[in-house]
Amino acid sequence: MNMTVADAPGAVTASTGGDRRERISGLVQRHGATAVLVLLVAFGSVTYENFPTTENLGNIAITSAFLAIVALGMTFVIITGGIDLSVGSVFALGGVLAAYGSTWGSLAGVALPLVVCGAIGLAQGLLIARARLAPFIVTLAGLLGARGLLLSISNEGAKTYLIPHDTVLAKVGQGEFLGLGYPVYITLALFAAGGLVLQRTGFGQSIFAVGGAEDAAGLMGVRVDRTKIAVYTLSGLLAGLAGTLNAARLSSGVTILGTGMELDAIAAVVIGGTLLTGGIGSVSGTISGVLLLGVIQNIINQIGNLSSSYQQVVSGAFLAVVVVLQTTLSRLNRLR
Repeated sequence: MNMTVADAPGAVTASTGGDRRERISGLVQRHGATAVLVLLVAFGSVTYENFPTTENLGNIAITSAFLAIVALGMTFVIITGGIDLSVGSVFALGGVLAAYGSTWGSLAGVALPLVVCGAIGLAQGLLIARARLAPFIVTLAGLLGARGLLLSISNEGAKTYLIPHDTVLAKVGQGEFLGLGYPVYITLALFAAGGLVLQRTGFGQSIFAVGGAEDAAGLMGVRVDRTKIAVYTLSGLLAGLAGTLNAARLSSGVTILGTGMELDAIAAVVIGGTLLTGGIGSVSGTISGVLLLGVIQNIINQIGNLSSSYQQVVSGAFLAVVVVLQTTLSRLNRLR
């Protein structure tokens, strides 16, 4: 009886071992942030009596909600292999425009920031997709432009627009249901929709295809330019929405917010398992990354004798470890 190489016992064993390693690396890639999050929550619950309280967990959820919305848009962008450095400034601009527009009612307070912030994302997408400019340069210009626009609207930050407490917009930002603020439920709904879009629609598959191999995606009929324009527009819309909800919660458009938020969003997305090189990622990983950063900040606050700046140190360390791990796993997969 003839035996082929594929039929040889050693080959079967090697194949099985390779498949097992590939599955393990995939699990680490997709669920590593969730596992660390569970461990940190368990540690905080055992170590600090105030950590597992409903009030404290609710505070983590509401403070993480705004970053999560921004990070959701960033997830779509990074999966395509791009980057959006403008989201922090667009977030702040959205808050100022929401407060400014609320003087004409809640509808204007929501529509104005979404239209302007969406237009900024659209303009960036057009420059990146059609003019073939580098995302880093285009969105850096968007960061500066959005910050300059909000300063001009607020008279160099000297004027702060307020959202009346009796408006629907303020009630959405400040209201609660079952101990959680309305922005948390809006965030969960957005992530559920984002997950469906990525995993169950042709647009989602186009996003993965563009990030995995742009040239090959174009040859397969994927509308690469349209996909890029769409994800940058979506990123601008979501950053503007997050700023609107934050302004509604604070009852004002604060001009100094959003500085460095783009870095937090990128860190949350990458920690959640999305590759910076594109082609791989999930919204569930992103929400785990956002909550992980929020729990780290909260535990540092629980310690009491450490400043909040330590959160940046820990977040940077987490990001460095995750990127090294992602790179190592990618190289091992290529070798196999």
